[in-house]
Amino acid sequence: MRGTVALSPTPASQTQHKPVYSFGRSILGLDKCNACIGTSICKKFFKEEIRFHNWLSPRLKLHPSFKKSYPGNYTDDSENWRPVVVSRLLTKYKHDVSDTNICASEAKGATCSIENVLRSTKRFQKWTSSNLLTPDLVQGLSSPMLRCPSQRLLDRIVRRYAEVLDAGSMLMKHFTDRDKLRLLYTLAVNPHPIMLQIFPGTEGWPFVRYYGSCGRMMVSTSTKPIRQSYGSSSETTADLAYQLLHVTQSLRTNGLNFLLYYTRVTDDMFGTFEDGRLFITDASTIGVIDKQEGLHQTDDRLQDYRDVFSCLSLNCKSSLPCQTVRESQSLLLICRDILPKLLQPSQNQNKNLQNEMDRLISLCGNSTLSDSSIINAANALMNLLQPLRPCSQHFTYRYPECKYNNAF
Repeated sequence: MRGTVALSPTPASQTQHKPVYSFGRSILGLDKCNACIGTSICKKFFKEEIRFHNWLSPRLKLHPSFKKSYPGNYTDDSENWRPVVVSRLLTKYKHDVSDTNICASEAKGATCSIENVLRSTKRFQKWTSSNLLTPDLVQGLSSPMLRCPSQRLLDRIVRRYAEVLDAGSMLMKHFTDRDKLRLLYTLAVNPHPIMLQIFPGTEGWPFVRYYGSCGRMMVSTSTKPIRQSYGSSSETTADLAYQLLHVTQSLRTNGLNFLLYYTRVTDDMFGTFEDGRLFITDASTIGVIDKQEGLHQTDDRLQDYRDVFSCLSLNCKSSLPCQTVRESQSLLLICRDILPKLLQPSQNQNKNLQNEMDRLISLCGNSTLSDSSIINAANALMNLLQPLRPCSQHFTYRYPECKYNNAF
């Protein structure tokens, strides 16, 4: 099976009478490495320990081209399976456009060796000659995470990068040129998998688990999109709204002294695990400011830092300067774009309570107010929502603790 990936229907339904399909390496994007994410989880695919769901087309192509993610299953022992999401950094269509733009940047034809083009850039030549990832090496990239990078943040990226064998050192001496290109490519296209690695859920961060990558596909924990909870019972929506505010506050104030902030929010950005816990499922639009080292604003006026890597995500627009990021920015976006849909009026909801919720949501979503007013309104809303949260054995991650906690 070397060089192919086995595909089956969902593991539970597979029998000896079911056909086993296989498709080429191009589905995973292995034919595009080393302009890819990595290969840390390829063996799982080759051993059929990661499988896509059975909705794949008869031609064995991941469709439609505008989809970024696909449901799948993952196992460590071939008996116990867990749901996962297999996703691209960009949609297949956008990846193709990006690759075409790489060829065009060197006046190549419609097709070329995109890896050779990227390797020949001035930026990558600097990467190959450096053992330390410094702010100038990422300057000009469009990622919100790298808009104002500190050395402490970049050291953390190198130490936590899971696609190399010897993680743990802030020096890139153990990185091959291939490893450096993969890291640079990922940071330039979509830093989502990097965010999951440097701020892992095992350390209390509200991000889904990163299992690994193969080619241009990455595997992470499966969740239920938060939009599926719109219109649910009042206790369910109150619990999710409370968690959403709590998670957002924790990104603003944490022990590492990093300010993680939303640049925009969508329904697809948040999801819930089977036990009711809320996670951030898409970290691609989250920026990072190092409050310990201060701002290191990049300067896009220097054309030397604008190159093909600046547009690999097809988002060539520069992010707003770090100095313009408000302390309340993430809460403001949540209150404006998510909470009104989550905390809709309910027939079973006390009218006075609903009116107070609506008032506080309006306040914390009002960009004309001061940061302190927005934060205070969000805190007041959390206090209002806290006693409405259910204390039930169905929410195993906080039961039975809540049963014996008067402050719950």
